[in-house]
Amino acid sequence: MVRKGPTLQAMAWGADSLQVGLQLGVVSVSGTWRPKDEERRAAWELYVELVTRIAVVPLKPSQGLLREALTSLYSLFGITRDILRRYGPDIARPRPEGEYSFGELAVLVLNYELRPLLAHWHPMLDLWEAQRPTTQSRAGHEDAWEHANRLREELEQARQRLVGYADLLADAAGVPPLSGYPTP
Repeated sequence: MVRKGPTLQAMAWGADSLQVGLQLGVVSVSGTWRPKDEERRAAWELYVELVTRIAVVPLKPSQGLLREALTSLYSLFGITRDILRRYGPDIARPRPEGEYSFGELAVLVLNYELRPLLAHWHPMLDLWEAQRPTTQSRAGHEDAWEHANRLREELEQARQRLVGYADLLADAAGVPPLSGYPTP
């Protein structure tokens, strides 16, 4: 089952079986995840990374730098790779039809949510940044970019989808989701 907005359906924290419903860009992921102990630990590690980054924390207008937001999202590729290597192939083994593993979900999020966003916006922002006069601040130059508001909108849309993923990881790790806490 897939819904828009925060795209998640899961059972009680630490449940043996979690219902997965994620909308990742153009791909819908729907099924079950029965996390093993290693997957629960991996979920916790990735969860901590997600909830402490722009991935799930709103980037309000005129706050922060777009470059830093893209860089933070890009760093999730290396972090996810490290977690997958550390926990080994057991957390990524294919499961029966309609069931997912941590590895499958992690790679789907990277390839269908983050990769398209970054592949589109990194080069465009690079071109704009190369035109910055030395007398202008990075923030001022970004704010003057004709595409700045659109990128902020797309970051917000991705953030809303990633909140569902973070909440699923929290459920797998057996902790209450921190995404519901107010942000400054």
